[in-house]
Amino acid sequence: MPANTAGPQTYNHDVAGLYRRINRLIIEMVKAVSNSSSLMNEYDQTRLSSYLSAIRAYVAWVVSQPQLDLPETSPRLIVLDQMPKWDLTENEAIIDVVRMLEIARDEVVNSQSSRNSSGLNKFDEARILALVTKVEAFLTSYIQTITPLDLPESSPMRELSGSGSTGV
Repeated sequence: MPANTAGPQTYNHDVAGLYRRINRLIIEMVKAVSNSSSLMNEYDQTRLSSYLSAIRAYVAWVVSQPQLDLPETSPRLIVLDQMPKWDLTENEAIIDVVRMLEIARDEVVNSQSSRNSSGLNKFDEARILALVTKVEAFLTSYIQTITPLDLPESSPMRELSGSGSTGV
């Protein structure tokens, strides 16, 4: 039977969890208050730092788990939700962060580990953590030291992203 090609796929339930968490982080960044200017405010910086810590903690939890023997359920295809669609924001730092997060997500969902039923091999773990480290360094070495920029001739260039999800 042919695989469902509606969305990205994996055989690994831990990769599916990481994929979902990174997508949530991407949405949070695209909808951040700071996306309408060159400044990433202190609250969005704190949130970004906490999101990266959460990804790092999830990866650590995944690799700390024992290898599972799943002869009755492996391989089991998991069709993932569609990747979040987003438009460029006014804030170039947020665009850079989101693109790095997309690379991290795409690397893990297309990794060797994605064909296993669970866990991350040491190479895929290193790849995802290297990208998290790069975003953390971008936050501390660029966003916190260089921004905001005075861009009177070119800002604003883009529409506002709109509010995040609301309601109950």
